[in-house]
Amino acid sequence: MTKLFKILGLLVLVLFLSFTFLGVSVHESLPQGQPGLRAERLADSLLSAVGYDGYQNLETIRWSYPPGHHYVWDKQQDSVQVSWDEFTVMLSTESIRGYAYRGERPLSGEQLDKVLWKAWEYFANDSFWLVAPFKVRDPGTSRSYVETDRGHGLLVTYSSGGVTPGDSYLWVLDKHTYRPVAWQMWVSIIPVGGVEFSWENWQQYGEVWFADHHLGPLGFTLQVEDLTVD
Repeated sequence: MTKLFKILGLLVLVLFLSFTFLGVSVHESLPQGQPGLRAERLADSLLSAVGYDGYQNLETIRWSYPPGHHYVWDKQQDSVQVSWDEFTVMLSTESIRGYAYRGERPLSGEQLDKVLWKAWEYFANDSFWLVAPFKVRDPGTSRSYVETDRGHGLLVTYSSGGVTPGDSYLWVLDKHTYRPVAWQMWVSIIPVGGVEFSWENWQQYGEVWFADHHLGPLGFTLQVEDLTVD
């Protein structure tokens, strides 16, 4: 469990308890969507809108993310450098193997294994907040169409992959651009279903679009910083 998700979970729990005390439930049940052609066409529209083909061809993505995590991701080699506090880790995103330093001291044995796994958790969580729109057809996903009060919605469930398989995300798409404006989450780390965060401040990098700002409950904000791509 990452530090960020601990903070997120605590935030939503406080929100849930506050509303429960007031006699109002904020929990939403997972919607029942329609799998099939309509959902797949909507997924096509989303992927086209964010520049999926260009994303596939990116060599390197660099960014920083709260609380003080820094990444240099070599997409083509499936490796990433993760830095936080005193630690610097070089990690294979496929095998979760690599090497790590605490300051200038190389780590080994059980300590190395723990730091490699922590770096993987950080990367899996923090990269998802950046590239999730490109992952709606990852292996182990299923998609269904949901009509929302704001228009088209694409419900994506991950049966495998990442740190917490089994999570579901309902993408709410802009009616004109088909880029996401928000998602609602049904995830194991958060005790309340349907918590919403915005996907906004879309910026174009060549052929690819990224959103670097996410506004959630109680004004809680997640901000991608120093994003560059090659």
